[in-house]
Amino acid sequence: MREFSLPALYEVPADGNLTDLVRRNAARYPDLAVMARKDPRDPARWVDVSATEFLAEVEAAAKGLVAAGVAAGDRVALMSRTRYEWTLLDFAIWCAGAVTVPVYETSSPEQTAWILGDSGAVAVLVESPEHAKAVEALRDRLPELRDVWTIDDGAVGELTERGTAAGVTEGALAERGAATRADSPATIVYTSGTTGRPKGCVLTHRAFFAECGNIVERLKPLFRPGEGSVLLFLPTAHVFGRMVQNAAVMAPIRLGLVSDIKTLTDELASFRPTIVLGVPRVFEKVYNSARAKAEADGKGKIFDKAAATAIAYSEALEAPGGPSLGLRLKHKVFDRLVYAKLRAVLGGRATHAISGGAPLGARLGHFYRGIGFTVLEGYGLTESCAATAFNPWDRQKIGTVGQPLPGSVVRIADDGEVMLHGDHLFSGYWNNESATAEVLSEGWFHTGDIGTLDEDGYLSITGRKKEILVTAGGKNVAPAVIEDRIRAHALVAECMVVGDGRPYVAALVTLDEEFLPRWAEEHGKSGLGHQDLLADPELLAAVQQAVDDGNAAVSRAESIRRFRILPAQFTEESGHITPSLKLKRNVVAKDFAHEIEALYT
Repeated sequence: MREFSLPALYEVPADGNLTDLVRRNAARYPDLAVMARKDPRDPARWVDVSATEFLAEVEAAAKGLVAAGVAAGDRVALMSRTRYEWTLLDFAIWCAGAVTVPVYETSSPEQTAWILGDSGAVAVLVESPEHAKAVEALRDRLPELRDVWTIDDGAVGELTERGTAAGVTEGALAERGAATRADSPATIVYTSGTTGRPKGCVLTHRAFFAECGNIVERLKPLFRPGEGSVLLFLPTAHVFGRMVQNAAVMAPIRLGLVSDIKTLTDELASFRPTIVLGVPRVFEKVYNSARAKAEADGKGKIFDKAAATAIAYSEALEAPGGPSLGLRLKHKVFDRLVYAKLRAVLGGRATHAISGGAPLGARLGHFYRGIGFTVLEGYGLTESCAATAFNPWDRQKIGTVGQPLPGSVVRIADDGEVMLHGDHLFSGYWNNESATAEVLSEGWFHTGDIGTLDEDGYLSITGRKKEILVTAGGKNVAPAVIEDRIRAHALVAECMVVGDGRPYVAALVTLDEEFLPRWAEEHGKSGLGHQDLLADPELLAAVQQAVDDGNAAVSRAESIRRFRILPAQFTEESGHITPSLKLKRNVVAKDFAHEIEALYT
């Protein structure tokens, strides 16, 4: 057993709640732009919202919730894409003393009914009339639900008018605030449900204070009030997006929110954040798109040399003496030719990004650091209020997920399981004592992840206990290592390793639907039908190369002997990935049982 901890850098207030941050910002930085929202008349234009204006909007909406009969401790659901109103209403719910229950706007009727019913939500704020109709259709299954408000139909204005008409006072909000303490529930975030029904993680105001306070302090140069800004495009219904929201308010730095990642490069160019938050797939897409564009412009070889130089330069930063003179000169040339353009795609101002949700991989980590855009990898779960470990800005170790959150402890059990302790942990699963008892014991949370700690306390995650495969020959295989390497290839969207109880390891592969047509055009195969393209020998050879790259990271017994390309990508709509982009392995295994069987016949 091994453990590592760092002292806390932030003291959690004993009697405070998250709305105190909004009031503090208005008192300390009244004219500072703490938010930015899209101009409804010109979606390309951002309109700043000052700390004073944001507090006024939050309190006005909170008064409307109080007037509607929302009591302290009541659960209010929020079903919407990432947008300014999400954050506004989240803080308004807290200001009214209630508990926010996020619901993904893509949730099925069954998922929505379960979350609203299990949480006992008395009201729900939805984004669109379509969402409202979907919730209304569930009324007979939700006896505690009273009100449904629609953001696109003016929910914020309606609540503001309702509070004014009812004469709800500042004193009434102050009473709600005084009754909401650090250990009061702030939110119930339902897990994505890779297996079984989602469980509601109860996260307190204390958990968010401990999480965000220590992150802001440890990454202080990235969270400078009046200088820093972050563009949030991750789902605010997910705990990672929520952590980003609350950390931005705590700092405070300017926060912009957008919902459509298809236009992400345009949004980054217009908002120009100083920090970028994302998941590995976003950083992979930026790299692959840049390489594809270079290839189309006849500059593919130059890009590849620039990428190799960036990686070599980053790796040399960790070696005695650092990069050689020749490498520094090559790096300087490519900075003018290639790297500056890539940084411009990411907004042009950001020097750092924070990545979570899945492993980034050493290759991309070195590439981005080599171009002057350091991606700090972290690790966490819903139960740990997002990041429980992250790389510090000044002592990054690429290939690890960093050191523990200050004020918390990471322990590696004898069987390799990662265990956590600290104020940032959830208090339990809502209405589910048995599930809570399975993972929480004497203040320690059993994550179910397998990992190691090095001599400096840097954590590496090698897999999930439940996902460890044992081949017929008795070899233990952690899928994550090889899957991450294979997914790094531009052609590959997803890879799922199989082989439990089988004679060898194999894999199901899906191809990136954006990159595949480009590949086909570059290789003179645009005229092929989809099925013919998937069976094309040259394409199969390209995917085999990706598999070979993955195999290079593991032993022969763990390497993939055969693979099968599936006809379409895994999507949330197909039921194969969660809204946070995690693979539902059991669903994939069931739906593609025939294809898996074919790998062994």
